[in-house]
Amino acid sequence: MRIGLLAEGGYPYVSGDATLWCDRLVRGLGQHEFHVYALSRDDHQEDEGWIPLPPQVSRVRTASPGTVEGEGVTYGRRARRRFDECYGELAGALCEAVSAGAPPQPSTTEADRFASALYGLAELARDEGGLGAALRSETAVRALERACRAPGAPRAAHEAGVPDLLAVAAHLARALTPLSLDWYEEDGLGAVDLAHAASGGTAALPGLLARHFCGVPLLVTEYGVRLRSHYLATGAHEPPAVRALLAAFHGRLAAETYRQAAYITHGNSHARRWQERCGADRAKLRTVFPGLDAAPFAEIGEAPEAADPDTLVWVGRVEPAKDLVSLLHAFAEIRKAEPKTRLRLIGPPAGADGAAYLTHCKALAAQLFPDEADGPHSVGDNPVSFEEIGGPETPGLAQAYASGAVAVLSSVVEGFPLGLAQAMLCGRATVSTDVGAVVEVIGGTGLVVPPRNPRALAEACVSLLRDPERRARLGAAARARALELFAVEQNVAAFHGIYLEIVAQCPVRRVLLGGSGEPLPFAVPAEAHVPGRWPPPAPAPVPGWAAGPPVRATVRATAVPAGEGLR
Repeated sequence: MRIGLLAEGGYPYVSGDATLWCDRLVRGLGQHEFHVYALSRDDHQEDEGWIPLPPQVSRVRTASPGTVEGEGVTYGRRARRRFDECYGELAGALCEAVSAGAPPQPSTTEADRFASALYGLAELARDEGGLGAALRSETAVRALERACRAPGAPRAAHEAGVPDLLAVAAHLARALTPLSLDWYEEDGLGAVDLAHAASGGTAALPGLLARHFCGVPLLVTEYGVRLRSHYLATGAHEPPAVRALLAAFHGRLAAETYRQAAYITHGNSHARRWQERCGADRAKLRTVFPGLDAAPFAEIGEAPEAADPDTLVWVGRVEPAKDLVSLLHAFAEIRKAEPKTRLRLIGPPAGADGAAYLTHCKALAAQLFPDEADGPHSVGDNPVSFEEIGGPETPGLAQAYASGAVAVLSSVVEGFPLGLAQAMLCGRATVSTDVGAVVEVIGGTGLVVPPRNPRALAEACVSLLRDPERRARLGAAARARALELFAVEQNVAAFHGIYLEIVAQCPVRRVLLGGSGEPLPFAVPAEAHVPGRWPPPAPAPVPGWAAGPPVRATVRATAVPAGEGLR
């Protein structure tokens, strides 16, 4: 089958968020053809280029928010009136959502109002060649202002000032970029059998429009719920009106995406609860664990005894949500019980906030653990080390986990703990905080403690450091569980089954029976999507020629045109 893979800021870019699992999925389904439709984060990501693509990717189309079609289009009076009506309806739907609160569970009427406005803008963009200039026009800002000042508008929206309205309009113009793209024709997304969005939010918008214009079924995968990510990313520095209106937009977009999707997949029950709370139908939800390549961890996982029995290891991106401060305080208690223990913190900082947090953690480590020397003539050494992958001692992830006998996770916020699953593939015993999907991933093969509790974290680590046999049992069980549930093979097989299930339930769209709108059964023969060339039919025998030896005939089924039967 032909699959349209939709991504935002991910595949096929080198620095994409979901590049790894998308690449493994595409490479694992070599029997299918993939068309990739990708939105980049910015022009810098475009300049970085793509990862090498396998041959089953036959088409790639990309767009950057900085280069939107329709910037130079001038609307006539009728088009301007259509835009004002549709955008005003969208703004009114957002004000309704602000009144409802978050996370949203819109009524049918509210959902229909948002959908009508969204698809109305999409149809206008299709007719006029884009929306780029209109979305940034004074007309858009005035439509937002009318909706926020209308009688009955919620207080959070009513208090929006001009700077707030300009900020909201700019965000909506960026988020609605897919409406102006020319991806929704019969030779574009209309030619695929299935659209698979690698995340929710803006990445799923092309899938919604392909379903609206061409009837293409939509599959949505959220390993991190995009609406939750928006709530976490919205800083307190944003004015209340801006936060409320943008949360309303992303909430309504998530609800419409869930409503139109054939199936919605997630990687853990934590994400599933978010999806249900945001309006997803439980009957559409499917669990597909992320697929990890187990090969790089095989050698380490088969030799757990090579680990340093006195070393704890933490691997991840350094940021406040990882709560390394609690881990350092817990390590102070561990050192009192086991003075030889060392702690290795391996990973880069996550942005500017992560760099500042890393500096704070290094200062705290220097304060808690002054450099210690074995004797008066030796150089002091700190039992806590901060490292990054790629150095001489830790050239890769596998070597990072191999350096310690116990892997520690101290997060206060976590979705699917990818690092924890990697530690399990390495056969390491783990101590983790009870956040996100940790318990679901561990499944009884590691120790779990409450978050922000250094004493409980220290006691769990000490119990494993003092019991090597228990460490070995837990590590072996963790590796077996990770190979069974989180290997890339199970991920590919699960998605392949979902693809077949969706396509089996969807009739052929592109061939109609006598203009009645009813799909023609078997209108597209099965061989139409089989790679390679089909040989032409053999020429008919010339009358009067002598009959030769009997020949075995090869019969191939073909579609019978409407209204014709066997003669």
